[in-house]
Amino acid sequence: MAVTVHTPVLSTKSVGLADQRTGGGVTVHTPVLLKELLECLAPSSEGIYVDGTLGAAGHAVAVLEASNPSGVLIGLDQDEEILKIAKENLKFFENRARIVKANFSDIAGVLKKLDFEKVDGIYLDLGVSSLQLDRPERGFSFRAAGPIDMRMDPATGESVLEKIRKSDEKELTQILREYGEERLAPKIARALLEKIRRGELQTTLDVATSVFNIYPPRQRYGRIHPATRTFQALRIWVNDELGSLKRFLSAAPALLKEGGHLCVMSYHSLEDRIVKHTFRDLSKKGFKILTKRPVIASKEEIKVNPRSRSAKLRVLLLPPSPQPPSPRGRG
Repeated sequence: MAVTVHTPVLSTKSVGLADQRTGGGVTVHTPVLLKELLECLAPSSEGIYVDGTLGAAGHAVAVLEASNPSGVLIGLDQDEEILKIAKENLKFFENRARIVKANFSDIAGVLKKLDFEKVDGIYLDLGVSSLQLDRPERGFSFRAAGPIDMRMDPATGESVLEKIRKSDEKELTQILREYGEERLAPKIARALLEKIRRGELQTTLDVATSVFNIYPPRQRYGRIHPATRTFQALRIWVNDELGSLKRFLSAAPALLKEGGHLCVMSYHSLEDRIVKHTFRDLSKKGFKILTKRPVIASKEEIKVNPRSRSAKLRVLLLPPSPQPPSPRGRG
C-alpha cells in the first residue's frame, strides 16, 4: 500500500506515557504498529478521530501530535484505572482530547452524545493492556496470584470465578475450545470445576497450576505457557469481547465521513477472522479494503516490543463519492 507516512514527532509533552513499567518506577508506553497506523489513518489538522481502545493513550498522543493544531480525538475505554492514566497523558492537549468511559461497541451512542455525526477515522487496538497484566489484583495474569476476575470494567458484570461457578462442564468446555482454541478443553474444564467443588480455586495461580498439570510433562515448557489459551478464553468470555467487536463493526462504518478510515489491530485469529470477513462484506457495499493482507510488525519492532509479534492491522476506506463531470463550455 503506497501511502505517505505521517510520522509524529512526540514532544516532551508526551514523556511519561504509561503502559510498561520500568525498574525505576517511571512508566513508558510502546504503542504497537504506530507508524503503520498513522500511515493508514493519515491524521490531518481538521480531522476528528476515535480511539475505541484508549488505554494509556500511546496511539492517541501520536494522532493528536500528527493532527496539530486543531485535530480532535475522542478516546473510549471501559477501564477506570487506565482512564486516569490516559487523562494525565493527554492533559496537554486540552479540549482537543475528549475522554469517555465506554465500551467501543457503544461508539454510535458516544458520538451522538458528544454531538458528532461523522468522523474522519476510527481505530481499535484490541486485547489486554500490559497495564492490566501488570496488576495482579485485576486477575488477568497467570504469573502472579490475584483474584480470578479479568473484567475490563470491574464495576460491572460477574467475575470469571462467578461465571465458572455458574457453568457446567459442557459450557466451560465449549468456552475454552471456542475462545481459546484449547485442544485439552474437556480435561481443563473438568479440573477447574472439581477444584471449585473442593474450594481449591482461589487465585489466578490456582487456575494456571491446574492447567499446567493437565498438560503432559513434555508439553509444559513450550513457547507459550500452557495456561495462555485458557486465560484468553476466560477473558474473552467474561468481557464478551467478540460480541463487542461484532457490534462495533456493525456500527462504526456508518460513522465515517467520505475518505474516512477504519483501522482494527487484533492479536489472535478469532478477532482477525471477524474483522477480515466483515471488511470483505463491506467491500461489496462501497467500502474499499486497503490491506489485502494484514499489516504486521517489522522484525525491528518485534525486538523492541515483543507484544507486537502477533498484531495484525486491517484497514477499510470509505471512498469519496465520484464528482459529477463539469458541464462543457459553449462557444
